[in-house]
Amino acid sequence: MIRIGTRKSELAQWQAKFVKRELQSIGLEAELVLIESYGDTNLKQPLYDLGVVGVFTKSLDIALLNNDIDIAVHSMKDVPVKLPEGLVEFAIPERGIVEDVFIDNQNDTKIIATSSLRRRSQWLAKYSDYKIEDLRGNVNTRMAKVKESNWEGAIFAKAGLERIGLLPENHKVLDWMIPAPAQGALMITGRAEDVELKRQLDSLNHENTAYCVSVERRVLQLLEGGCTAPIAVYATIDNQDNVVVKAGVYSLDGREVVELNETYVMREKEIVAEQVFEELLSRGAKEIVKQFKERE
Repeated sequence: MIRIGTRKSELAQWQAKFVKRELQSIGLEAELVLIESYGDTNLKQPLYDLGVVGVFTKSLDIALLNNDIDIAVHSMKDVPVKLPEGLVEFAIPERGIVEDVFIDNQNDTKIIATSSLRRRSQWLAKYSDYKIEDLRGNVNTRMAKVKESNWEGAIFAKAGLERIGLLPENHKVLDWMIPAPAQGALMITGRAEDVELKRQLDSLNHENTAYCVSVERRVLQLLEGGCTAPIAVYATIDNQDNVVVKAGVYSLDGREVVELNETYVMREKEIVAEQVFEELLSRGAKEIVKQFKERE
């Protein structure tokens, strides 16, 4: 019986149950083990002020290292670029929906809510006259807060709302907003020593998704941005097997923006990531990142 570690939120459990079904489809039995995460219990501070690397993943990492669970299922965008020693990536299933959506609260207050600096910065770059409020909690909690507020609306990941049946009909897809690195993707992690279990999970790995999110996360790493930084990267593979990358680096107030939308020949993911990084630097991204790091 494979013990799947997951956070307690409804969305996290949905994701873990998805992996459980995938395991059952290849003849492996599994059970869920629910674990509290620091990011779920500290809802007063904005995410970017918590000062904890892997705020949503650390508890699961510890459970793996203590042999309390066999694998952990994460929203990949929450996973630090560098995994703790002793833990490795086991598989990345096929990516889901990546877009962000605006949930309209039917108020005209010029106030919206999001806990993400990336979403905040991109919104302010487009709509500079808005005020942004922080919005913490699991998806259900955040949706309830929006309904009780005087906000004009709030920004959510479409995939999360859709997966647990909370996507309202009046949502607006923000197709102009570039997603976070690895948005919409799951990561299954495990202990490096469990070589046989990793091999058993090979069939859950989706090669194109794994390639694209690796490029995205490597760009983030090269820019020295953490999971909460106002950095957006989204890679896809077109029907000619080229890598199409959209990326953006933003100042916190949205006034400074460096973006690209380029097509690259598919090569080693490290090489493609370096090309994207160099192009962003040539357009002025270094100064924006420096400002953000000074704020830290």
